[in-house]
Amino acid sequence: MNSPGRTLLERLKSDIVLVAEGYVFELERRGYLKAGPFVPEVVLEHPDAVKQLHKEFLRAGSEVVVACTYYGHRAKLKAIGQEDRLERLNISALKIAAEAAADFDALVAGNLSNTWEYDPEVSNSASAVRAIFDEQVGWAVQENADFVIAETFGHLGEGRLALQSIKAGGLPAVITFSPATGASCDGYEWEDACKILQDEGADVVGLNCGNGPATMLPYLEKIRQKTDGHIAGLPVPYRTTEEQPCFQKLSLPEAGTSFPISLEPFLLTRYDMADFATTVRDLGINYIGICCGAGPHHVRAMAEALGRTTRASKYSPDMSLHPIFGDKDTRQKHVECLLGPVNE
Repeated sequence: MNSPGRTLLERLKSDIVLVAEGYVFELERRGYLKAGPFVPEVVLEHPDAVKQLHKEFLRAGSEVVVACTYYGHRAKLKAIGQEDRLERLNISALKIAAEAAADFDALVAGNLSNTWEYDPEVSNSASAVRAIFDEQVGWAVQENADFVIAETFGHLGEGRLALQSIKAGGLPAVITFSPATGASCDGYEWEDACKILQDEGADVVGLNCGNGPATMLPYLEKIRQKTDGHIAGLPVPYRTTEEQPCFQKLSLPEAGTSFPISLEPFLLTRYDMADFATTVRDLGINYIGICCGAGPHHVRAMAEALGRTTRASKYSPDMSLHPIFGDKDTRQKHVECLLGPVNE
Protein backbone atom coordinates (compact mmCIF):
# COMPACT_ATOMS: atom_id res chain seq x y z
CA MET A 1 0.00 0.00 0.00
CA ASN A 2 1.13 3.54 -0.72
CA SER A 3 -0.41 5.06 2.40
CA PRO A 4 1.30 4.30 5.73
CA GLY A 5 -1.89 5.24 7.60
CA ARG A 6 -5.35 3.74 7.73
CA THR A 7 -6.89 2.03 4.71
CA LEU A 8 -9.92 3.38 2.88
CA LEU A 9 -12.30 1.04 4.69
CA GLU A 10 -10.76 1.78 8.08
CA ARG A 11 -11.28 5.50 7.49
CA LEU A 12 -14.84 5.04 6.28
CA LYS A 13 -15.78 3.03 9.36
CA SER A 14 -15.11 5.98 11.63
CA ASP A 15 -15.23 9.14 9.54
CA ILE A 16 -15.90 10.83 6.22
CA VAL A 17 -13.40 10.53 3.40
CA LEU A 18 -13.10 13.71 1.31
CA VAL A 19 -12.04 13.28 -2.32
CA ALA A 20 -11.14 15.84 -4.99
CA GLU A 21 -11.55 14.71 -8.59
CA GLY A 22 -12.19 16.31 -11.98
CA TYR A 23 -8.55 16.79 -12.89
CA VAL A 24 -9.08 16.90 -16.65
CA PHE A 25 -11.23 20.04 -16.50
CA GLU A 26 -8.76 21.92 -14.32
CA LEU A 27 -5.76 20.83 -16.39
CA GLU A 28 -7.59 21.93 -19.54
CA ARG A 29 -8.25 25.36 -18.00
CA ARG A 30 -4.55 25.65 -17.18
CA GLY A 31 -3.57 24.92 -20.77
CA TYR A 32 -2.15 21.41 -20.35
CA LEU A 33 -4.89 19.21 -21.81
CA LYS A 34 -6.96 19.31 -25.01
CA ALA A 35 -10.72 19.67 -24.63
CA GLY A 36 -12.63 17.30 -26.86
CA PRO A 37 -10.71 14.06 -26.45
CA PHE A 38 -9.75 14.97 -22.85
CA VAL A 39 -7.05 12.30 -22.95
CA PRO A 40 -4.52 12.93 -20.14
CA GLU A 41 -1.37 13.11 -22.27
CA VAL A 42 -0.33 15.77 -19.77
CA VAL A 43 0.89 12.93 -17.55
CA LEU A 44 3.77 12.34 -19.95
CA GLU A 45 4.18 15.80 -21.43
CA HIS A 46 3.85 17.96 -18.30
CA PRO A 47 4.12 15.66 -15.26
CA ASP A 48 4.99 18.54 -12.95
CA ALA A 49 1.63 20.17 -13.74
CA VAL A 50 -0.18 17.01 -12.68
CA LYS A 51 1.82 16.69 -9.49
CA GLN A 52 1.24 20.35 -8.66
CA LEU A 53 -2.52 19.95 -9.03
CA HIS A 54 -2.47 16.85 -6.84
CA LYS A 55 -0.66 18.80 -4.13
CA GLU A 56 -3.04 21.74 -4.35
CA PHE A 57 -6.01 19.46 -3.76
CA LEU A 58 -4.19 17.69 -0.93
CA ARG A 59 -3.33 20.99 0.76
CA ALA A 60 -7.00 21.93 0.46
CA GLY A 61 -8.10 18.79 2.29
CA SER A 62 -8.50 15.91 -0.15
CA GLU A 63 -7.56 12.60 1.44
CA VAL A 64 -7.17 10.74 -1.84
CA VAL A 65 -4.89 11.27 -4.81
CA VAL A 66 -6.57 9.81 -7.89
CA ALA A 67 -4.14 8.71 -10.59
CA CYS A 68 -4.69 10.90 -13.64
CA THR A 69 -5.87 8.06 -15.89
CA TYR A 70 -9.47 9.12 -16.50
CA TYR A 71 -9.84 8.65 -20.28
CA GLY A 72 -6.36 7.17 -20.19
CA HIS A 73 -7.53 3.75 -21.37
CA ARG A 74 -6.65 1.86 -24.55
CA ALA A 75 -9.69 2.89 -26.61
CA LYS A 76 -9.20 6.61 -25.96
CA LEU A 77 -5.48 6.56 -26.71
CA LYS A 78 -6.10 4.55 -29.85
CA ALA A 79 -8.62 7.17 -30.98
CA ILE A 80 -5.91 9.86 -30.95
CA GLY A 81 -3.19 7.65 -32.40
CA GLN A 82 -1.26 7.30 -29.13
CA GLU A 83 -1.93 3.68 -28.17
CA ASP A 84 1.81 3.01 -27.88
CA ARG A 85 1.92 5.38 -24.87
CA LEU A 86 -0.78 3.52 -22.93
CA GLU A 87 1.29 1.58 -20.41
CA ARG A 88 3.78 4.38 -19.84
CA LEU A 89 0.98 6.89 -19.27
CA ASN A 90 -0.83 4.71 -16.74
CA ILE A 91 2.27 3.74 -14.78
CA SER A 92 3.55 7.31 -14.78
CA ALA A 93 0.21 8.62 -13.51
CA LEU A 94 0.23 6.15 -10.63
CA LYS A 95 3.82 7.04 -9.72
CA ILE A 96 3.08 10.78 -9.81
CA ALA A 97 0.06 10.23 -7.55
CA ALA A 98 2.16 8.25 -5.08
CA GLU A 99 4.87 10.91 -5.04
CA ALA A 100 2.30 13.63 -4.33
CA ALA A 101 0.67 11.58 -1.57
CA ALA A 102 3.98 10.89 0.18
CA ASP A 103 4.00 14.22 2.01
CA PHE A 104 0.41 13.80 3.20
CA ASP A 105 -1.56 11.13 5.01
CA ALA A 106 -3.30 10.40 1.72
CA LEU A 107 -4.48 7.33 -0.14
CA VAL A 108 -3.64 6.62 -3.78
CA ALA A 109 -6.42 5.43 -6.06
CA GLY A 110 -6.21 3.87 -9.49
CA ASN A 111 -8.84 5.22 -11.85
CA LEU A 112 -11.09 3.57 -14.42
CA SER A 113 -13.63 5.54 -16.45
CA ASN A 114 -16.53 4.82 -18.72
CA THR A 115 -15.07 3.61 -22.01
CA TRP A 116 -17.70 4.66 -24.59
CA GLU A 117 -17.09 1.15 -25.94
CA TYR A 118 -19.70 -0.73 -23.91
CA ASP A 119 -22.81 -1.81 -25.82
CA PRO A 120 -24.85 -4.70 -24.43
CA GLU A 121 -26.26 -5.37 -27.90
CA VAL A 122 -22.80 -6.05 -29.38
CA SER A 123 -21.60 -9.58 -28.70
CA ASN A 124 -17.91 -8.89 -28.01
CA SER A 125 -18.38 -5.52 -26.29
CA ALA A 126 -18.28 -6.84 -22.72
CA SER A 127 -15.09 -8.82 -23.26
CA ALA A 128 -13.38 -5.86 -24.94
CA VAL A 129 -14.31 -3.52 -22.11
CA ARG A 130 -13.26 -6.05 -19.49
CA ALA A 131 -9.85 -6.29 -21.17
CA ILE A 132 -9.51 -2.49 -21.02
CA PHE A 133 -10.27 -2.53 -17.32
CA ASP A 134 -8.06 -5.52 -16.57
CA GLU A 135 -4.90 -3.93 -17.89
CA GLN A 136 -5.50 -0.68 -16.00
CA VAL A 137 -6.26 -2.55 -12.77
CA GLY A 138 -3.13 -4.61 -13.33
CA TRP A 139 -1.00 -1.47 -13.41
CA ALA A 140 -2.73 -0.15 -10.29
CA VAL A 141 -1.91 -3.38 -8.47
CA GLN A 142 1.68 -3.28 -9.76
CA GLU A 143 2.13 0.26 -8.42
CA ASN A 144 0.58 -0.57 -5.02
CA ALA A 145 -2.53 1.60 -5.27
CA ASP A 146 -4.65 1.59 -2.12
CA PHE A 147 -7.91 1.12 -4.02
CA VAL A 148 -9.46 1.67 -7.44
CA ILE A 149 -12.18 4.13 -8.43
CA ALA A 150 -14.33 3.17 -11.43
CA GLU A 151 -16.64 6.01 -12.36
CA THR A 152 -19.02 7.96 -14.58
CA PHE A 153 -20.89 4.90 -15.80
CA GLY A 154 -24.23 5.13 -17.56
CA HIS A 155 -24.74 1.36 -17.77
CA LEU A 156 -24.96 -0.97 -14.79
CA GLY A 157 -23.41 -3.60 -17.04
CA GLU A 158 -20.22 -1.59 -17.52
CA GLY A 159 -20.03 -0.87 -13.80
CA ARG A 160 -20.29 -4.60 -13.13
CA LEU A 161 -17.40 -5.32 -15.49
CA ALA A 162 -15.27 -2.74 -13.67
CA LEU A 163 -16.17 -4.25 -10.30
CA GLN A 164 -15.28 -7.75 -11.48
CA SER A 165 -11.93 -6.54 -12.72
CA ILE A 166 -11.09 -4.68 -9.50
CA LYS A 167 -12.14 -7.64 -7.35
CA ALA A 168 -9.97 -9.94 -9.45
CA GLY A 169 -7.06 -7.60 -8.71
CA GLY A 170 -7.71 -7.83 -4.97
CA LEU A 171 -8.24 -4.11 -4.32
CA PRO A 172 -11.14 -2.25 -2.69
CA ALA A 173 -13.59 -0.92 -5.26
CA VAL A 174 -15.42 2.42 -5.46
CA ILE A 175 -18.00 2.31 -8.28
CA THR A 176 -20.04 5.38 -9.23
CA PHE A 177 -22.62 6.22 -11.87
CA SER A 178 -23.24 9.52 -13.64
CA PRO A 179 -27.02 10.10 -13.71
CA ALA A 180 -27.89 12.16 -16.79
CA THR A 181 -31.47 10.84 -16.47
CA GLY A 182 -33.48 9.01 -13.82
CA ALA A 183 -32.27 5.55 -14.79
CA SER A 184 -29.27 3.78 -16.26
CA CYS A 185 -29.00 3.15 -19.99
CA ASP A 186 -29.82 -0.50 -19.33
CA GLY A 187 -32.98 0.34 -17.42
CA TYR A 188 -32.12 0.34 -13.70
CA GLU A 189 -33.07 3.02 -11.21
CA TRP A 190 -29.87 4.40 -9.74
CA GLU A 191 -30.64 3.17 -6.24
CA ASP A 192 -31.26 -0.34 -7.61
CA ALA A 193 -28.06 -0.28 -9.66
CA CYS A 194 -26.08 0.75 -6.56
CA LYS A 195 -27.71 -1.97 -4.46
CA ILE A 196 -26.80 -4.60 -7.04
CA LEU A 197 -23.16 -3.50 -7.09
CA GLN A 198 -23.02 -3.39 -3.31
CA ASP A 199 -24.45 -6.90 -3.12
CA GLU A 200 -21.83 -8.05 -5.64
CA GLY A 201 -18.97 -6.76 -3.51
CA ALA A 202 -18.39 -3.07 -4.21
CA ASP A 203 -16.97 -1.37 -1.12
CA VAL A 204 -18.41 2.05 -2.00
CA VAL A 205 -21.22 2.81 -4.47
CA GLY A 206 -22.84 6.05 -5.52
CA LEU A 207 -22.74 8.91 -7.99
CA ASN A 208 -20.18 11.22 -9.54
CA CYS A 209 -20.13 13.91 -12.20
CA GLY A 210 -23.04 14.98 -14.43
CA ASN A 211 -25.26 16.48 -11.76
CA GLY A 212 -24.65 19.53 -9.63
CA PRO A 213 -25.58 19.28 -5.94
CA ALA A 214 -29.22 20.32 -6.41
CA THR A 215 -30.03 17.54 -8.88
CA MET A 216 -27.77 14.87 -7.37
CA LEU A 217 -29.20 15.11 -3.85
CA PRO A 218 -32.58 13.45 -4.60
CA TYR A 219 -30.78 10.43 -6.09
CA LEU A 220 -28.40 10.20 -3.14
CA GLU A 221 -31.33 10.21 -0.74
CA LYS A 222 -32.85 7.21 -2.56
CA ILE A 223 -29.53 5.37 -2.66
CA ARG A 224 -29.03 5.93 1.05
CA GLN A 225 -32.49 4.51 1.75
CA LYS A 226 -31.90 1.49 -0.49
CA THR A 227 -28.40 0.51 0.60
CA ASP A 228 -26.69 -0.01 3.94
CA GLY A 229 -23.01 0.39 3.03
CA HIS A 230 -20.67 3.22 2.17
CA ILE A 231 -22.12 5.76 -0.27
CA ALA A 232 -20.28 8.20 -2.56
CA GLY A 233 -21.51 11.61 -3.69
CA LEU A 234 -19.26 13.69 -5.97
CA PRO A 235 -21.23 16.28 -7.95
CA VAL A 236 -19.89 18.83 -10.39
CA PRO A 237 -19.75 22.38 -9.01
CA TYR A 238 -22.32 23.75 -11.44
CA ARG A 239 -25.84 25.08 -10.97
CA THR A 240 -27.96 22.34 -12.50
CA THR A 241 -31.77 22.49 -12.31
CA GLU A 242 -34.83 20.35 -12.96
CA GLU A 243 -34.99 21.84 -16.45
CA GLN A 244 -31.25 21.33 -17.04
CA PRO A 245 -30.46 18.45 -14.66
CA CYS A 246 -26.91 17.68 -15.78
CA PHE A 247 -24.09 19.95 -16.82
CA GLN A 248 -24.05 18.52 -20.34
CA LYS A 249 -27.45 20.23 -20.81
CA LEU A 250 -26.60 23.63 -19.33
CA SER A 251 -27.12 26.43 -21.82
CA LEU A 252 -27.70 30.16 -22.13
CA PRO A 253 -30.35 31.55 -24.51
CA GLU A 254 -27.88 33.78 -26.29
CA ALA A 255 -24.99 31.30 -26.42
CA GLY A 256 -26.41 27.78 -26.71
CA THR A 257 -24.91 24.73 -25.03
CA SER A 258 -22.19 25.59 -22.52
CA PHE A 259 -20.69 22.12 -22.01
CA PRO A 260 -17.81 21.48 -21.76
CA ILE A 261 -15.77 24.68 -22.09
CA SER A 262 -18.19 27.57 -21.48
CA LEU A 263 -19.61 26.57 -18.11
CA GLU A 264 -18.31 29.52 -16.10
CA PRO A 265 -21.71 31.30 -15.86
CA PHE A 266 -23.04 28.27 -13.95
CA LEU A 267 -20.10 27.74 -11.58
CA LEU A 268 -21.03 27.31 -7.93
CA THR A 269 -19.26 29.12 -5.12
CA ARG A 270 -17.13 27.54 -2.44
CA TYR A 271 -19.99 28.11 -0.01
CA ASP A 272 -22.42 26.15 -2.20
CA MET A 273 -20.07 23.18 -2.14
CA ALA A 274 -19.56 23.54 1.61
CA ASP A 275 -23.35 23.36 2.02
CA PHE A 276 -23.43 20.22 -0.11
CA ALA A 277 -20.77 18.57 2.07
CA THR A 278 -22.68 19.13 5.30
CA THR A 279 -26.03 18.23 3.75
CA VAL A 280 -24.89 14.84 2.49
CA ARG A 281 -22.95 14.19 5.68
CA ASP A 282 -26.23 14.57 7.54
CA LEU A 283 -27.83 12.08 5.11
CA GLY A 284 -25.23 9.49 6.07
CA ILE A 285 -23.06 9.82 2.96
CA ASN A 286 -19.46 9.23 4.02
CA TYR A 287 -17.43 9.31 0.79
CA ILE A 288 -17.86 12.96 -0.20
CA GLY A 289 -16.20 14.85 -2.98
CA ILE A 290 -16.35 17.00 -6.08
CA CYS A 291 -15.85 16.24 -9.74
CA CYS A 292 -15.26 18.11 -13.03
CA GLY A 293 -14.87 21.85 -12.51
CA ALA A 294 -13.43 21.52 -9.01
CA GLY A 295 -10.93 24.04 -7.73
CA PRO A 296 -8.86 23.83 -4.54
CA HIS A 297 -10.98 26.61 -3.01
CA HIS A 298 -14.06 24.38 -3.31
CA VAL A 299 -12.25 21.50 -1.62
CA ARG A 300 -10.94 23.64 1.24
CA ALA A 301 -14.41 25.03 1.93
CA MET A 302 -15.86 21.52 1.98
CA ALA A 303 -13.14 20.30 4.35
CA GLU A 304 -13.63 23.23 6.72
CA ALA A 305 -17.42 22.78 6.66
CA LEU A 306 -16.79 19.22 7.81
CA GLY A 307 -14.81 20.57 10.77
CA ARG A 308 -11.31 20.08 9.43
CA THR A 309 -8.27 22.31 9.34
CA THR A 310 -6.16 21.85 6.23
CA ARG A 311 -2.71 23.06 5.27
CA ALA A 312 -4.40 25.66 3.09
CA SER A 313 -6.60 26.88 5.97
CA LYS A 314 -3.88 29.36 6.92
CA TYR A 315 -5.07 31.35 3.91
CA SER A 316 -8.82 30.99 4.37
CA PRO A 317 -10.72 34.27 3.96
CA ASP A 318 -10.91 36.77 6.82
CA MET A 319 -13.18 39.59 5.69
CA SER A 320 -12.72 41.43 8.98
CA LEU A 321 -9.37 42.57 7.57
CA HIS A 322 -10.78 43.74 4.26
CA PRO A 323 -10.77 47.55 3.72
CA ILE A 324 -14.43 47.55 2.62
CA PHE A 325 -15.88 44.84 4.85
CA GLY A 326 -13.68 45.30 7.91
CA ASP A 327 -14.27 47.27 11.09
CA LYS A 328 -15.90 50.71 11.20
CA ASP A 329 -12.72 52.73 11.53
CA THR A 330 -11.11 50.95 8.58
CA ARG A 331 -14.14 51.57 6.39
CA GLN A 332 -14.40 55.26 7.26
CA LYS A 333 -10.71 55.94 6.86
CA HIS A 334 -10.06 54.18 3.58
CA VAL A 335 -13.33 53.67 1.76
CA GLU A 336 -15.67 56.63 2.04
CA CYS A 337 -13.60 58.66 -0.38
CA LEU A 338 -14.19 55.97 -3.00
CA LEU A 339 -17.67 54.69 -2.20
CA GLY A 340 -19.30 57.51 -0.31
CA PRO A 341 -20.99 57.00 3.08
CA VAL A 342 -20.95 53.38 4.19
CA ASN A 343 -24.18 52.03 5.67
CA GLU A 344 -23.78 50.69 9.19
